[in-house]
Amino acid sequence: MTYKGVNQILYGGDYNPEQWAEEVWLEDMQIMKQAHIKIVTLNVFSWAALQPDEDTYCFERLDRIMNLLRENGFLVCMATSTGAHPAWMAKRHPDILRTDGNGRKRKFGGRHNSCPNSPTYRLYASRLAKRLAKRYKGYSNIVAWHVSNEYGGTCYCENCEKAFREWLKRKYKTLEEMNRCFFTDFWGHTFYDWDEVVLPNLLSEHFIGENGEERTMFQGISLDYMRFISDSMLECFQIEYRAIREEMPDIPITTNLTGADKNLDSQKWAKQMDFVSWDSYPRPSDSAAETAMSHDIMRGLKGQMPFVLMEQTPSVTNWQPYNKLKRPKEMRLLSYQAAAHGADAIQFFQIRRGKGACEKFHGAVIDHAGRTDTRVFQEVTQLGQELELLNGAFLESKTPSQAAILFDWDNWWAVEYSAGPSILIRYLDVVKAYYTALFEDNILVDFIGAEDELENYKIVIAPLLYMVKTGLEEKIEHFTENGGCFITGYFSGIVDEHDLVLEGGYPGTLKEVLGIWVQEQDALPKGEKNAFYYKEEKYPAEILCDLILLGGADSVSTYTEDFYQGISVITRNFYGNGTAWYVGTSSSKEFYREFLSDRCREAGISPCFVTPSGVEAAIRKGKNGSFLFLLNHTEQEQEVVLDRTYRDLLFGEVYKGGERVLIEKKDVWILMEVR
Repeated sequence: MTYKGVNQILYGGDYNPEQWAEEVWLEDMQIMKQAHIKIVTLNVFSWAALQPDEDTYCFERLDRIMNLLRENGFLVCMATSTGAHPAWMAKRHPDILRTDGNGRKRKFGGRHNSCPNSPTYRLYASRLAKRLAKRYKGYSNIVAWHVSNEYGGTCYCENCEKAFREWLKRKYKTLEEMNRCFFTDFWGHTFYDWDEVVLPNLLSEHFIGENGEERTMFQGISLDYMRFISDSMLECFQIEYRAIREEMPDIPITTNLTGADKNLDSQKWAKQMDFVSWDSYPRPSDSAAETAMSHDIMRGLKGQMPFVLMEQTPSVTNWQPYNKLKRPKEMRLLSYQAAAHGADAIQFFQIRRGKGACEKFHGAVIDHAGRTDTRVFQEVTQLGQELELLNGAFLESKTPSQAAILFDWDNWWAVEYSAGPSILIRYLDVVKAYYTALFEDNILVDFIGAEDELENYKIVIAPLLYMVKTGLEEKIEHFTENGGCFITGYFSGIVDEHDLVLEGGYPGTLKEVLGIWVQEQDALPKGEKNAFYYKEEKYPAEILCDLILLGGADSVSTYTEDFYQGISVITRNFYGNGTAWYVGTSSSKEFYREFLSDRCREAGISPCFVTPSGVEAAIRKGKNGSFLFLLNHTEQEQEVVLDRTYRDLLFGEVYKGGERVLIEKKDVWILMEVR
């Protein structure tokens, strides 16, 4: 379920009529209809206008906007406006303001500036959400609620410090258990009272490393702070969620996530959201695989359910270092890529370009000129026409993946807080290396969490499984024993969920299923390499080299250089009816593609469709059938050979298996299998 009662692919975006005179609203109604827009996200940043003081609420202008939208047949995703608090609130209640990692309290300004543990913020945010829901619950065109906006950031104020202590009490119950998990015997850090605990920041446990990165001397407490601040913001979301639900029990509620955002444990958040929505702003330098990976991570947050693309730019961002225009057809290509990976709605930020402040040069459906004959508007209109034509054909359909990547925010935080072995180890980079190899072979991939089941897949990859949470090793053993292919690699099986080393040697509780133990780890400085052979081809070994000793596994490849020449770098262990692979180093994209291609072939996983390089294929299956998306990311026309009979959903043509078809540069084909 995404939007309530909707049986089409919704198209629209953020609309900010409060920034314009009312005569412009009438013009916008007609322009939006011309662009085939069906839904607007409304009221995202109107708190100051809606509540000018402690006790006064002014909804009259919002009433007029809502009535105009309803009269003109537009659906609404209603926002609560709590993403930026009013100036009067900051002046009268300074507890609402955040404190940074250096202990400096902010003044009013910007956004993401409300302390998530401020009693003032929580009180007024929930009141506003409830008043909005009560006032507009009679509007049948409200199909969803949008709480706040792009949660994120940190706060180190006194309210957060007090709340952190309470959070720790609930988690550990006793000081003795907390001290054990934080390993406070180190450097004489033992706590004898909860009030002795301070937030880990640059005034306490954190410091700036040689390359400018923020590091920590006590990983356990820093890791718990990341969990705590994510939970604190989630509590704010839940407070508003409950306030809305009391008035409108049947309308789905969401908030816009920002992709693979390190600050929020989105897997935990998704459990509290009725559907996932997110804002996609790829950099011009991002590969097609990187953008697809973000969509797939979002799709995986709620059991591979479809999501809403809440925001993307129709043309240009305003906040990247170089704000390069989307080239002709690029917006359409990226929109359909989102749909191919699970989006059931395509939306923009923004409908009309603002006149001032920091987003005045951000792209919009309606530019400053206010014209409908611009290139961007014409492209937006074309896409709107096509989405109407598709008429929800693939709505609520899913991706039939047989391979999965285990993605875990706790691992992400813990890996990059680790004091060693190398600052070059970056969680997302390693995940991306494995994902890209599968993506370029058109292997469909799901992202799953540590709590999810593994049995639906033939291959499960767990890159950088540094932290092995309680019970996960049993899942992995059961999956492998029953015929699955499990793949992991360097710096895995090191610690438990408290960042305490698993005793008995690496890879800890995974030693049995992998059939190895890692004696040492050699961290290579940037530019230094070892090497190994795989299938007679030589590949680099970089960043970290695990020196693996066999404990039942077979050695597939060994290092070629240095004192550990001849020591295993890649191993395979037959475990029950399955196999467990360990790749003990970081290597090139060519290696990962060759290695994973072999594993997929052995597991009986085929590409969803065979295409030339640069042409992406993806499949969604649902109650209406099976849909093949072909997306040409290249600058040249590409030829593909169809493997069966399809009907082109945009143009109605039927093509038989074996036919050769040409896909123009940056073009998209959406084909429905004909049985």
